[in-house]
Amino acid sequence: MVVALLPVLCLVVGAASSGTATATATATTATSTTGATATPAVTGPVTGGTGSPTLVTATFDPSAAGYTRAEYFLEGTATAYMSDVPLTTDGRWTVHPQSTAPYKTRMVVYRPAKAKDFNGTVFVEWANVSAGSDTGAQWGAGHNAALRDGAAWVVVSAQAVGIQGGQTIIGEPARGGLRAADPERYGTLWSPGDNYSYDIYAQAGVVARNRTAPSVLGDLKVQHVIATGQSQSAFRLVTYIDALATSSHVFDGYLVQSRNARGSALSTPPLAPMSSQVGTIIRTDLDVPVFILQTESDLTLFNAITARQPDTNLIRTWEGAGASHADFYQGAIGFGDLGNGAAERKMLDVASADGGPLRCAQPINQGPQYLLLNAAIHHLGRWVADGVAPPRAAPIDVSPGPPPVINRDLYGNAFGGVRTPVVDVPIATLRGDGNAGGSFCYLFGSTVPFDAATLASLYPSHAEYVTRFDNATDAAVRRGFVLPEDAENLKNAAAATTVGTS
Repeated sequence: MVVALLPVLCLVVGAASSGTATATATATTATSTTGATATPAVTGPVTGGTGSPTLVTATFDPSAAGYTRAEYFLEGTATAYMSDVPLTTDGRWTVHPQSTAPYKTRMVVYRPAKAKDFNGTVFVEWANVSAGSDTGAQWGAGHNAALRDGAAWVVVSAQAVGIQGGQTIIGEPARGGLRAADPERYGTLWSPGDNYSYDIYAQAGVVARNRTAPSVLGDLKVQHVIATGQSQSAFRLVTYIDALATSSHVFDGYLVQSRNARGSALSTPPLAPMSSQVGTIIRTDLDVPVFILQTESDLTLFNAITARQPDTNLIRTWEGAGASHADFYQGAIGFGDLGNGAAERKMLDVASADGGPLRCAQPINQGPQYLLLNAAIHHLGRWVADGVAPPRAAPIDVSPGPPPVINRDLYGNAFGGVRTPVVDVPIATLRGDGNAGGSFCYLFGSTVPFDAATLASLYPSHAEYVTRFDNATDAAVRRGFVLPEDAENLKNAAAATTVGTS
C-alpha cells in the first residue's frame, strides 16, 4: 500500500518492498582494488529486525517473476574529492582526494533465481532520498523492462539521509533513516556524509561485479555493470560521471533520468566546498555509453534545458513529450505492476484522473514516462552488451526564455520530443507542469481531459480512435520508443475505452 508519494526530486513514499531474503550470514574483508576504487568488506545476506529490507520501491513478490531479493552490508573507507580549479561546464574535471572516512551501508539485490535466466547485466541504482528515506525509484518504475530482459538490479544506500536521517530536499526533517526504521537490523550502519557518497557508490559498483565473498549475486556470471539514478540521484550521477568516471572505470554505462541544470555539489562544508555551474553537461570524452532520459518538467522546472547536449556516438538524450517528473505510475500503480495491462488502462482512463496520493490541486500527470524508461533500460542494456545504439530522437520544442517555455499545439500538448500514442492520438492535455498543492505536487504535472465536443471532433467513432491509436503505437515501436510488450497493452487499453462511442 502506498501511503504517500514524494518522488523527487523524485519519488514516492510508500510501503517497503516485499519478498523474502535468504537467512545465512558470512563476512569477508577485502583489500583489493579495481582501478582507483577500493573493494569494501561484504556481509550478508542480512537478516533480523523486521525480517525484510526497508526500502520504498516495487511491492510485488519477486518470486512471482522468477527473481529473488537479498540485502547485504558494505563496509570500508570512502574518499571525498575536490578540484584545484573551478569546475567547468564541459564536465571534463580533474579531481583528487581531500579526505577519507569510514562508512557502513547496504545494498538490496534483485536477481533472477536461475542462472540461465540472467542476461549478464546488473543495473546499480543510486537510492533516491529526496523524501527523507531510501527509495528505489527506477526499480519501482522500470522493473518490467529489467525482468523481461533478465537483468539483475541493485539499489545502493549512498547518502546520509537514507542511513541516519537529516533533512529532505525541501527542508523537512527526515527522522533517522534506516537506523531509526529498524534499529536491530540497521543500527551499525553509518555514513560520514554526502561528500563521501560518490566513492561509496563506486565501491558498491565494484561489489556488483560479483567477485567478492560472499557473492551478492550468487552464481550469476556478471558481464556488465550499469549505473543508474533518477532525479536527485541523477543530479549526483552527473557529478560522479564528470568527476570520477574516466579515472575509476567502475561502470560500463550510465542511465541518467531526470537530471537538473548543473548536477550536485562535488563537496560541501565542513570540507572544502566545490560546486558545478549551471549548464554543466556530461563530459563527452567517456568510453562507455550514457543514456539521458528527460521529462517536460526537467527542462523547465529544473532548467535542464541549459544543460542540453547533442547526441554523440556514446551519448543519447530522449525528452518525453507529455511526460512529467513524477506521475500516476510512480504514485501508486507502478509499484505492483507486472505488465498485465492495468497501468495502460489507468493511463487512458483520464476521466478518473485525480490529485493522486498527495491530493494535489489538479489531476496529476497520466503520461508515458514509465514506457520511455522501459525502452531506455532495454536499449541501454543492448548498447552496453552488444554495441547497438538506441535510436535518436528530436528534442521537445522549447523557447529558451528565461524562463524556458514548452511550445504546444492547439490541444496543449508539446511539439517535438519522443512521441508515444498517448500524445499523438490524445484524449487529454498531458503536461509536466501546472499543478499546485503541498509537498512535491509541483513535480506531478497535470492531466486535463478533453471535453465531449473536442473528443467528438477528433474521433467520430470508436473504431477510428482505435485505428489511429494502434497505428501510432506501431509507429512508436518501429522508432524504438515503445517496447512491443508495452505496445500490446496499450492497444488493448485503447480498445477498452469509450472514446468515440457517444
